[in-house]
Amino acid sequence: MVDGVPDSPAGRVADGDGTPATAGPAGAGGGGGGGRASGGGPVRALVRGLRAVPLPLALIAMIGLAGAVLGRVYAGPLLTWLVLGAAVGSVLVSVAARRLPSWLVAPVSVLAMVGWTAWSLRFTAARAELPGSLVEVTADAAANGIPRLLTAMIPVEPAPDTVLVPLVAAWLAGLAGAEVAMRAGRVLLGYLPPVLLYAAALYVVGPNADPAIGATLALVAVAVLGLVVPERGTAGADPAAGLAPGVRAAVRARLAAASAAGLAVVVGLVALLGPLLAGQVDGRPVDPRRYVEPPQVETLDENPLIRISGWALNPGQQLLDVRTRRSGPPGAVPAPDPGADPGPGADARPVPIRLAVLSDYDGVTWRVGATYRNAGRILPVTAPAVDSTVQTVRQEITVAGLSGRLLPAVATPREVTGARVAYDPTTGTLIRPEGLTPGLRYSVTSAMETPDANLLGTADVPAGEEVARLLRVADGMPDPLRRLAAQLAESNGAPYARATAVEQFLAEHYRLVADAPSGHAYPNLNFFLFGPRNAGGQRGTSEQFAAAFAVLGRLTGLPTRVVVGFRAAGDGPVRAGDAYAWPEVLFEGLGWVPFDPLPRPDEEPRPVEEDFRPAPEDPPPSEVPEPTVEPTAPPEQEAAPGGPADSGPSTALLVGSGTGGTALLVVAALLTLLLMRRALTRTRLERGDPGQRIAGAWREVTDALRLAGHPVGGDLSASEVAVRARRAVADARARMSGHTPTAAGPSPGTAGTGPEGTGPEGTAGTGPEGAGPEGTGPEGTGMAGSTTGAVGLDARVDELAGLLNRTAFAPGTATAEQAARAVTTAGDYVGALRAARPWWRRLLWSVRPGPLRWPR
Repeated sequence: MVDGVPDSPAGRVADGDGTPATAGPAGAGGGGGGGRASGGGPVRALVRGLRAVPLPLALIAMIGLAGAVLGRVYAGPLLTWLVLGAAVGSVLVSVAARRLPSWLVAPVSVLAMVGWTAWSLRFTAARAELPGSLVEVTADAAANGIPRLLTAMIPVEPAPDTVLVPLVAAWLAGLAGAEVAMRAGRVLLGYLPPVLLYAAALYVVGPNADPAIGATLALVAVAVLGLVVPERGTAGADPAAGLAPGVRAAVRARLAAASAAGLAVVVGLVALLGPLLAGQVDGRPVDPRRYVEPPQVETLDENPLIRISGWALNPGQQLLDVRTRRSGPPGAVPAPDPGADPGPGADARPVPIRLAVLSDYDGVTWRVGATYRNAGRILPVTAPAVDSTVQTVRQEITVAGLSGRLLPAVATPREVTGARVAYDPTTGTLIRPEGLTPGLRYSVTSAMETPDANLLGTADVPAGEEVARLLRVADGMPDPLRRLAAQLAESNGAPYARATAVEQFLAEHYRLVADAPSGHAYPNLNFFLFGPRNAGGQRGTSEQFAAAFAVLGRLTGLPTRVVVGFRAAGDGPVRAGDAYAWPEVLFEGLGWVPFDPLPRPDEEPRPVEEDFRPAPEDPPPSEVPEPTVEPTAPPEQEAAPGGPADSGPSTALLVGSGTGGTALLVVAALLTLLLMRRALTRTRLERGDPGQRIAGAWREVTDALRLAGHPVGGDLSASEVAVRARRAVADARARMSGHTPTAAGPSPGTAGTGPEGTGPEGTAGTGPEGAGPEGTGPEGTGMAGSTTGAVGLDARVDELAGLLNRTAFAPGTATAEQAARAVTTAGDYVGALRAARPWWRRLLWSVRPGPLRWPR
């Protein structure tokens, strides 16, 4: 009522914002009434403005709570503030644009969102010291935002790719909620976007933070507050006022019934869903990260140990350029370098730069076995041992010729700038998912930990499920390795004494060389430890020394692992010759301690037989030709005296029939064997993919050796079999020519292979008596270093052994051309070996049933 004139529906008009206003009656004089109405307008506008504040604040608070919940897995409060800024900006844009047409609000709000997001991305990129322009950073974040958010290491550093998705989602939730709640007046429906955002934040956090009970209760309280406080001056207004009494009663009855029905639905939902939701409070949420594959690496990065031999053959290749700065508490010294001699000045000792930590061994290959998570500039911190000394090492590293994804750093990295990295905290290995490129420059700050040497003598080693991976010994362990480990452990009870015994035994009995073939499988290690020196045994690179220490250590109960890295002697280039591998042992309370099993340069190794003599192994039985049983005619029986001469078939007829039938059976059997042998050969050499054909060609060679009386045992590597194959042909030819067979190695001019052949990406080493290191190639070529054209048969057999190793350790890499060469080599070798046999053995060669029944 204004000036005593009651309001009427006809007198209710709308202000510009849609809020009902009261006007005087038609034709009323404008003096007094108009003055009072205009005088109360500002007051009513202020009241309406204050009553309109709680709903926008409720929307902002709900979105801000979603940011706070998500921010629990981020490092620092930056993400929470950025999400809160997006909430304020999106809701205020909608409030300020209420008088604009609804179709114009969304474009304006999106433009504001682009501005806020661009500023946030620029700020976080500068804070994380990421290279690149704003356009490059934004494009990378837009392309990889979701997978990196779900694979990032917790705590997640606020970076462009980890804040873009939360910011955009928060802004869109604020825009949708404000428009629906304030413009359309559907408050409950307007709450839906912020509630969904909050639920998404809970899902992304998963089990990686404590239950957000307090934040959830605060969300409910804020939502209720936004519903309780009325808007637009409707407090206490009766929706049925001004209606006829009968209509008013009907409206009120329907409102009461609707309220009762709504209350009943709410109570029913609470009763139905309450116990279910309560039971989930203590349950473990689902981690969405398990549905996203973390960054992966290739074979060379999973087992960089096989690169040691290739680097050793090209020691001058520059891989890195390093600048080092050290700092630490007074008296701090760097961690012991496993590959350097102690010097008088501790700070002058080289700093070992770690490339990868290999903890898994299956009897064939050492692997990193890491689960990498995208990490920011700051990496997770692990508490050092109580009595250890920690020195901070800062390095600026520039990549030159190093390839792959593994990122070198001093153990243990704490901060990385200049490159986007993924990190495995279990092994401490860093990778750059995009791969290394020449000229890449990054800085690493590491905490180099040195345990108290005085505590090592009495330290124990951990046990249980936590270190089962580090104690695992795969099946197929050669018996000499077990007996050597038992001999080293029987007189050394303490763990550190056992580790020192293994270290000293390797350093005193073996020679470090650069041209040893790659390989650390059980047969390789067995030959390295016990093989004859004149055949290439008891010599190897740091690959064999570190792998042998780790295996022997596990056999004695020590949790071990192998580390591949570089020896950085001050500032300057790090070359391929600085690459080496060293073993580490885990001690309880002290952490990982490196050991140095490499021999001293000025010491001559003692023969292994002086301190350990493996039991002689029974040689495989020689293949004895299967005797051919010639059918014999039964003796002729004399006719009974006085018997009739034509009483039955004559003895000659019976003997002839029996002999002929037997001969036919023998011929049919021999023909069947011949056809079956040829069918087996065709199946091996003509069917399947190139790898299967190469394996079939190798089976033809080994079957030929067995047919010639030179069977090969299952414990021999491909390269050892190749050596025996060459020797078998040479001996057979010498016998045919009347000369005495010699035990010499491969003929001059051929590329001799090492006793253990090539590794997965390794090289075919030098022969036991053959040529020198020309058989190897940097980075591993999977076959001998010589050409594979029209060369001698010995060299082609060596190449076939290399191809077999390649297909075994790198399946799917063989080509059809290599398979064709393997088939030709197998046929030539079988023909050469057969031609060197006596004539009667050549006749039986193709019908011997042995290859049909021998294990494949």
